[in-house]
Formats: sequence, structure tokens, C-alpha cells
Amino acid sequence: MNDDDNILWALVLLFAPLSFLSIGGAASVMAPIHNQTVNVHQWLTQLEFLELFAISRAAPGPGAMLVTLIGWKVAGWWGALVATLAMLIPCSIVLFFMAKVWNRYRCTAFHTVLERGLAPVGTGLIISGAIAIMRASGAGWVGLTIFAVATAVLTWRSVHPLIVLASGGVVSVMALAVLDLG
Repeated sequence: MNDDDNILWALVLLFAPLSFLSIGGAASVMAPIHNQTVNVHQWLTQLEFLELFAISRAAPGPGAMLVTLIGWKVAGWWGALVATLAMLIPCSIVLFFMAKVWNRYRCTAFHTVLERGLAPVGTGLIISGAIAIMRASGAGWVGLTIFAVATAVLTWRSVHPLIVLASGGVVSVMALAVLDLG
């Protein structure tokens, strides 16, 4: 087996298990993706990961676009294909069969409890991914504070997310200006 085959298998072994954990979409497994690609396998630097993350968020398409970009960066077109399929196929197969069970038990106590129980799990995974991205970017206490306030506002008030995003940007620029002057 050559090195290219080993890298392709490594991509499968990384993304296929994460596929099963992606409750809430690819954003929910952002923290382990970051850890594995930057710290464990060292396929990417912090900066490369942040750049690929930014491209995946700016480009139209699914949240799993980051996985495709990582595969491409690590092993070219074959890596992009293998990483994408490893991330999407396992969870798609499970969801296909689970949809029948899910619909059969709709409006039952089991369905309601499971749905309510999975919501905080998905939310927690997404928040851990956001924190991993913030730590990788070196956002510091200003970024973490803006993140906490924005999360609280969006959780307890009906405010358009773009208003919260713009406000966070303004506060960030102002904080950086004050810190640079001080």
C-alpha cells in the first residue's frame, strides 16, 4: 500500500465515525475535525484550518464543505471525494432507515423525549465547534465575550441574526481600537 492509499484510508477512518456523531450537521463535529486534522494528524496548520473553514462558510453548499476542502488539501481530488463520501454516506444510510422508525413513533412519548433529549446534545456539539474555531483563531477574551453575549441574545430574544452579527463586528472593531490605543 502506498502513502496515497494510507492517507485515503486515514480520511475514511476519521470522517466515517464522525458522520455518526454529526447530530445537528457538520458544524456539530467541528471540534473533533479541528483536533484530528491540526493536532493529531498534523495535516493542516491552525491558519490553514481557519482558511478552509472560512472558505467553506462563505461558499454556497452544505456545512460538510469543510470536509471536502480538507480532503482536497490532504490528498487532492481523490481526497476530496473520499472525505466527502466518508462524511455523508454513513449518516445518510442510518437516517434513511431511522426515518421509518421516527415516523412510526411520531406523537408518542418516546418520540417527544428523544427529540427533546437530542436538541441539547446537538446544540452542545455546535457550541463546542464554535469554541474550537474561536480558540484556533486566537479570538481571546473579547471574542469569547462577544460569542457569549450573542448566544444569550439569540437564545432569549427574537432578534434577527444579522443584527447580532453586525453588532458583534462593531463591538469587536471598537474593542480592538481601544486595546491598540491603550
